[in-house]
Amino acid sequence: MSSVVTRFAPSPTGFMHVGGVRTALYAWLFAKKRGGTFILRIEDTDKEREVAGSIPHIIESLRWLGIEWDEGVDAGGPHAPYLQSERLDLYRSYAKRLIEAGYAYADPYTEEELGALREAAEAARRPFLFREHRPETTLPWDGTKPLRFRVKDVRRTVWRDLVRGELSAGEEALDDFILMKSDGYPTYNFAHVVDDIEMGVTHVMRGEEFISSTPKFLSLYEALGKAPPAYATMPVILGPDGKKKLSKRDGAKDLLEYRSEGYLPEALVNYLALLGWNPGTEQEFFTRDELIAAFDLARVQVAGARFDDAKLLSMNHYWMRQLSDERYLELLAAPAYDARTLAKITHLLKERARTFTEARAMLGGELGCFFTAPEPTAGTLRAKEPQDRPLPAETALKSLLAAVRSLPQDLSPEAVKEALMPLADAEEAKGKGGRGAMLWPLRYALSGQERSPDPFTLIALLGADESVSRIEKAISLLAD
Repeated sequence: MSSVVTRFAPSPTGFMHVGGVRTALYAWLFAKKRGGTFILRIEDTDKEREVAGSIPHIIESLRWLGIEWDEGVDAGGPHAPYLQSERLDLYRSYAKRLIEAGYAYADPYTEEELGALREAAEAARRPFLFREHRPETTLPWDGTKPLRFRVKDVRRTVWRDLVRGELSAGEEALDDFILMKSDGYPTYNFAHVVDDIEMGVTHVMRGEEFISSTPKFLSLYEALGKAPPAYATMPVILGPDGKKKLSKRDGAKDLLEYRSEGYLPEALVNYLALLGWNPGTEQEFFTRDELIAAFDLARVQVAGARFDDAKLLSMNHYWMRQLSDERYLELLAAPAYDARTLAKITHLLKERARTFTEARAMLGGELGCFFTAPEPTAGTLRAKEPQDRPLPAETALKSLLAAVRSLPQDLSPEAVKEALMPLADAEEAKGKGGRGAMLWPLRYALSGQERSPDPFTLIALLGADESVSRIEKAISLLAD
């Protein structure tokens, strides 16, 4: 087959969200697998809706994910410029071609006249079709009036979608739509067709909202004497309830919020790839190269895909654990904490934190005891004492203190557990309180936290001397 060319062509009307990013990802994967070209084009012809800063945001979002374009905005290429507002002369030249071929004409109506025609159609309970009011003669188009496409062959439109199979639309889908607006800018319906022709786009990944407009696109390709690209319609991304399209109200975020919340791009790419595509195997975790090798449009589903925050968190946790300790600490970016201690507890962060934001919070919370000596309270130290067979926390800590004093300075958690568990097991044999009544005050004395690593891990990482000091402090607190 001829060389594959795909494109992602967002409008700069706000932040990048998961729906748009997934479309870009699928277009990128499809092109990369086939050794083709992926283009980034910005469709900025709707100036009223344009949001300042959106273009840099789009570029930054895609680059963070590792989705790089072969040509396009911020990269250049043989079809530059890739910003539609800088391609107006091209659209005008295509408009003139259509006028000369009898496929376009100047719209003679005012807004008020159009409004009246629409109201009449509504009163008659009929769909408004401009072609039914097409003037017999028109003035030459000078750019001050909208330019409309002239539908010459009104018929049912049938086409094949690479994901959804055969699709069709009735005659009412074909109407005399606007090509050029009176402000001099082309409409989306016109500009994207011109650009796809000029850039040699062979495959278009798109959302289902574009299905209803496809007959217009196809009629325009036919009028220009060009073959249309192959269309692949992506499944809608549903909100957490699985019933409606994901929206801001349901938690759709600016993509870069995930970065600020401590997600990895590897996790987002992996998760979004599987949000509507099934590899046909049991494999769940994919590198970018593995996704490129496995991606197949034939396995993109038609039904909507539910966005699951818990699943994304789990996937992010997986990819965080795959990082080397050095890379993990680099991304953790916690310069306020002692680097040597951070290196000692990196494995604990990897086990517990699902995002880097969670990891940083742990440094000041359940893992804060490795940086600052705790301030336990007597009441919490006694929290696990059995009521009907009191085992005072003070007695438990004194018994454990003797065992900890006998430990070498450098031990593994397993070795510490082997040394201390016989004491806890002996208490367990007595019943009513058991191990918990003994190990709880020990863990709390060492960490000062109700949630923390187990006491054996704490002692191994703190060292015997520091552990002895903290246990003695707790005993003294109970004795007061």
